[in-house]
Amino acid sequence: MSVRTRNDVRVSGAPGGRPMVFAHGYGCDQHMWRYVAPGFEVDHRVVTFDHVGFGNSDLSAYDPVRHASLRGYAADVVEVLAELELTDAVFVGHSVSAMIGVLAHQQARQHIGAMVMVGPSARYVDDGDYVGGFSRTEIRELLESLDANHLGWSATVAPQVMGNPDRPELAAELTAAFCRTDPDVARQFARISFLSDNRADLASVDVPTLVLQCAEDVIAPVSAGRYVHEHVAGSTFTQLRATGHCPHLSSPEETSAAIRAWL
Repeated sequence: MSVRTRNDVRVSGAPGGRPMVFAHGYGCDQHMWRYVAPGFEVDHRVVTFDHVGFGNSDLSAYDPVRHASLRGYAADVVEVLAELELTDAVFVGHSVSAMIGVLAHQQARQHIGAMVMVGPSARYVDDGDYVGGFSRTEIRELLESLDANHLGWSATVAPQVMGNPDRPELAAELTAAFCRTDPDVARQFARISFLSDNRADLASVDVPTLVLQCAEDVIAPVSAGRYVHEHVAGSTFTQLRATGHCPHLSSPEETSAAIRAWL
């Protein structure tokens, strides 16, 4: 199976431009970048893809062993970058994909020359003085609820993740995306996402990095974004006016402008 088919890789934009690779978060797919990525096609080579098990990726490529950790997904990303022969790429990762980008950079530094982290969290579970936003009990209950009823969990959690209750169409889109995900993949990916601890990996990031922080984000609170910023040397922290966890959907103009200004 080709890497492009496995991850439904799409390439557009300026052939000679600096590559920009957009990676989606939990339960989503590359379509979620449709309001942001095209704006960079004028001067960048834009790459979008689906993590295995999501969107139009080839579900037969899902490996319960390889994909039992974020490092497995990072290895997939490295293979995509290598297949396209990308160097000095700007890796734009939403949510858990921000940490997948960190791990991909560790594995193959020649491919990634800058990082944009949208709503990142290095650890979702509170730990001592560290505030990730969830207690161990809350994470356990969240995962147990997902195990018991994938569709019901999706309908309940997606609106909370999206925020912006005055715009129900946004929550409806995210709910539909969650519901389309294979339940077994959803359960596994939720576990490795919410139980991950990538705090020690942040020190390995040695490329220019932008941390985009949303307001009123129930998944990645300001404390989590600040922690990432403070532990990635030389990074830039930008507080968005956008609320919720998906500014590329709820406020794509502000998100695009923040990235463009930083670049």
